[in-house]
Amino acid sequence: MFNRFIVDKLKISLKVSPVVYLNGARQAGKSTLVLTSSKLLWPEEEKVNYITFDRPTQMAAAAAEPEAFLSAQSGKVIIDEVQMVPELFPALKIVVDQSRLNQPNSANGKFLLTGSANILCLPKLSNPLVGRMNVLTLYPFCTAEALSGNGNGLKKILSFDFSDLKNTGLSIIEAMSYATYPEISGKETTERNVWFDGYITTILQRDVRMIAELEKISILPNLLRLLASRAANLVNDADLARDLGLNPVTGKLYRNILKMMFLNFDVEPWFRNINKRLVKSPKNYLTDTMMLCYMLELNLEDISKNRPDLFGHILENYVAAELTKLISFSDIKTKLYHFRTSDGIEVDFILESADGGVFAIEVKKTENLSVKDFKGIKVFADLVGEDFRGGIILYSGKEAVPFGNKLWAVPFHILWQ
Repeated sequence: MFNRFIVDKLKISLKVSPVVYLNGARQAGKSTLVLTSSKLLWPEEEKVNYITFDRPTQMAAAAAEPEAFLSAQSGKVIIDEVQMVPELFPALKIVVDQSRLNQPNSANGKFLLTGSANILCLPKLSNPLVGRMNVLTLYPFCTAEALSGNGNGLKKILSFDFSDLKNTGLSIIEAMSYATYPEISGKETTERNVWFDGYITTILQRDVRMIAELEKISILPNLLRLLASRAANLVNDADLARDLGLNPVTGKLYRNILKMMFLNFDVEPWFRNINKRLVKSPKNYLTDTMMLCYMLELNLEDISKNRPDLFGHILENYVAAELTKLISFSDIKTKLYHFRTSDGIEVDFILESADGGVFAIEVKKTENLSVKDFKGIKVFADLVGEDFRGGIILYSGKEAVPFGNKLWAVPFHILWQ
């Protein structure tokens, strides 16, 4: 069993909220996590009720009389794949409010829900539980989880703590192969491809039908393939729709459906009221870099040797996904952005903290850097002034090297410390 770093955040959420919804992609490990961690989450409970809607009888009973179904559950309750019975969400509000009146001291942490759809994209479901529910996301393994690291890479980056970085000897390609779904983490390309064959079919042909009625559902695999081919690029929904033979509104809807299933995500542009016009389009990434390679029918090792331009996009996708995962379980309030000016000056990633401080991150595959590689970060630093906390370039070298005030070259392995 692998330690999932989100457990600590899950424990805190259960102490302060009556309902906690742990969402994330199918096969990311949600069911395994809540079942194996129930003693950690509720140490005082002798038994925790576990309900899964993969069982038709349970699903039928909950859909028929949702309030009665919930009221009949004593103690702490885990409900798996809750999005399959949307009728439960209004009933949860009623049951939670009644519990708060009757047992105010024990109302929190009553219900732990899991689901494979982003509930925040489904207002009809999430709105009834505003103020009563915390939402957390479990992603597939980050490299640190798969290697039993401690997951403090984000903290080290933001604090400029590069003094004790340990080189694990892992290549960046090997690191990518571990940062994926638990069942295929570290597996060979052939095994991953067989697994993805079944996974994509299940997601796009079964799970999507449960949350949306799409007239052209058969287009979704082609859309996912297009998104994979344009990973780490600015999003242009009109171009995507035209290539798929859809109108722009429908094309954007279909792309959002994939986001709802945690197959892709956007990194929004960073901008403030500064006297320089900035590009305000998000950048598109796939949540899982091994899925990206599968969709493009690529062998990662071959691409790294023969197509450095394409490998650069795949590498950026990996870093975007790793930063997103590290942020998801960190106790540091941080948001992820990208930066690009209208004249082409860009920084791959910007981390903005709750106090407005910003940190810049560039991604380079090379083992050798020069001061010229910091051009984009320096432009960004001049624009934001005193809010600039520092900038790094993640690179393939072995050591952290200073390049001036608040500027460092840092090895990729900081991500999986």
